[in-house]
Amino acid sequence: MPTRFRQYWQQVQESLWFVPGLMVLFSFGLAYGLVEFDATTSWHGAKQFPLLFASGAEGARGMLSAISGSMLTVAALAFSLTLSTISQVSSQYSPRVLRNFMRDRVNQVVMGYFVGVFAYCLIVLGTIRGSDEMKFVPSTAVLVGLLLALGGVAALIFFIHHIAESLQTGTILQHIFNETGKAITKMFPDQFGEPIDDPKKAEAALQYTDEQTGWHPVKTNQSGYLQLINTNGLLNWATKNRVVLRIEKEMGAFVGEGTVLFSVRSDMERADPEEADWPADLMDYVSIGRHRNIEQDVAFGVQQLVDIALKALSPGINDTTTAIMAVDYLGAVSERLARSAFPARLRSDGKQLRVLVRSMDFDDYIRLAFDLTRINAKGDHAVLRRLLRALALVNEAVCTDDRKPILRQQAELLMDYADQTLNTDYEKQQVRDLYKELMKTWS
Repeated sequence: MPTRFRQYWQQVQESLWFVPGLMVLFSFGLAYGLVEFDATTSWHGAKQFPLLFASGAEGARGMLSAISGSMLTVAALAFSLTLSTISQVSSQYSPRVLRNFMRDRVNQVVMGYFVGVFAYCLIVLGTIRGSDEMKFVPSTAVLVGLLLALGGVAALIFFIHHIAESLQTGTILQHIFNETGKAITKMFPDQFGEPIDDPKKAEAALQYTDEQTGWHPVKTNQSGYLQLINTNGLLNWATKNRVVLRIEKEMGAFVGEGTVLFSVRSDMERADPEEADWPADLMDYVSIGRHRNIEQDVAFGVQQLVDIALKALSPGINDTTTAIMAVDYLGAVSERLARSAFPARLRSDGKQLRVLVRSMDFDDYIRLAFDLTRINAKGDHAVLRRLLRALALVNEAVCTDDRKPILRQQAELLMDYADQTLNTDYEKQQVRDLYKELMKTWS
């Protein structure tokens, strides 16, 4: 099914073996093609460099053996560096950001390059013949092997630079911020049919969906996190069967086997939904996996930034600077949310209500971003001050006044918590002065 295939494809893309596997297959094809070229043409590229290839078959065999052995060693080094980086990121930042390293295309391509060169040299090495009866040296293929080995030197230097760069806090936070920003621009359920924005139609639809009778539950057959919803498929199915779907869980929620994920109710034109033309499995329109996915789940991006802040504020690490950087990016994400218009939860097929979606609102995102961060910033006036500045940044960006009360509430909670947890009057006064300064421009 399309949704299940999409889930499998995403898992394959995030694996460390897929791209290297493709590159190994490509190296097989390249080696075979060049050997065939040398066997069927009279052009011998290696003879253009007599100082490098004067020793004939034995020299070519020795050079390819050295290249293949060194490439395999460097490939093992690349895998070791990647695993070491994954372990360090998991312990220092958050296990939730591991997927960013697993799906890093640079890491996959570099490791695939080294393994591919190794496989290439093995294939070419097996075709070299040094006997008098059948002497054959695929000189063009050997020359390309040498060039690939020289390219491996550049790839190794670039890989080490990339690993060092990817370990920096700013790089990790910026990557999460960019992914979350992309999710905000197509915030779920924005692409789920057409919204019902008319107040009268929305009120009538809500009265219809709030009635407790007539709903048929659809339960999950597996456990995991709700990752993706095939919006077009569900909407088309609801329209075809003339029913209303109510999605009972928010995106990213954990569902257990037997949990009610959908409730279905026929509209006025159709009988009981149990008599509808049900597909073999309605769960084919959703993806449930082992972990959350940021594609339709903005909250997961926010949660990753919160996790990094909490990890930095933990007694075992106590890294205030990293916590402050995480708070800055939380403020930037919240600012984008403040400027964004949240999609309506009632979705139609253009004519009437078809889907009622559960999704987070602006207040939920602000609480997710600031509640736990504030609580774990106990006694740290630098982080508390930065949280106040982040709230002020969000307040300046809000597109509607009804979003401001939650920001004022968060600021007041910060002030109360600062008075309770800060040890000295000097620290309390710093937070208090900043709060008064910001309140002057708070409207």
